[in-house]
Amino acid sequence: MNTLYNTISNYNKMIPPSESTKPIKVIIADDHVLYRAGVKAALGYQKDVKVIAEADNGMHLLTMLKIVEADVILLDIQMPVMDGIATLPEIKKLYPHLRVIMLTMMDDHSMITKLMELGANSFLTKTSDSEIIYEAIKTCFEQEYYFNSLTNNALLNNLKQRNFIIPDRLASQEPKLTDKESTILKLMCEEKSTKEIADMVDLSPRTVEAIRDKLKVKTGAKSTAGLIMYAVKHKIISGEV
Repeated sequence: MNTLYNTISNYNKMIPPSESTKPIKVIIADDHVLYRAGVKAALGYQKDVKVIAEADNGMHLLTMLKIVEADVILLDIQMPVMDGIATLPEIKKLYPHLRVIMLTMMDDHSMITKLMELGANSFLTKTSDSEIIYEAIKTCFEQEYYFNSLTNNALLNNLKQRNFIIPDRLASQEPKLTDKESTILKLMCEEKSTKEIADMVDLSPRTVEAIRDKLKVKTGAKSTAGLIMYAVKHKIISGEV
């Protein structure tokens, strides 16, 4: 697979896992009863994840969230009454801390990109097996995003479509990274953990984290995903498919 896919989809080393012993609280919003039952039964074998509620459409889910506290939502894109596309921005507006994993039967790059811009934390096909669903829930809860070939291809496709020549007067306004910042960003994209980066650049882990936060400010990235997209766009790492 391409460098970007390997970089993002295996980015699990950068942030330490949660130390909480409480299970991750999950709500499944899908209009297919059998699908909900299947996912709930599969996740029932995991001690650190618990399905606490089910909804059959977006309106039902939003009503439920008023009284039920959750960590992660599995949200189907296509539902009656109120679908996942309309529900996602409402969730992010009212409960910005919630991680939302969109469930889909389609491989629509423009739709995936649009929903990620609206705050989706990952996408899974409804044919994904239980281990993938479990991994996505854990990763989104601990690291905000879970990337796979579905999300990565959409991001790359969107990046290519927006790949235009920047006028000289605007190019000068691009943030200038120091050599140290560029090195750390490249190491982040190479799946190095914070401790590994600290050892390689002879800095403390806390300083590396501070530089990572500074990189987000300088580049305008709101997440690790944004930093990696910046690295691809500016050829710090390769983004070829």
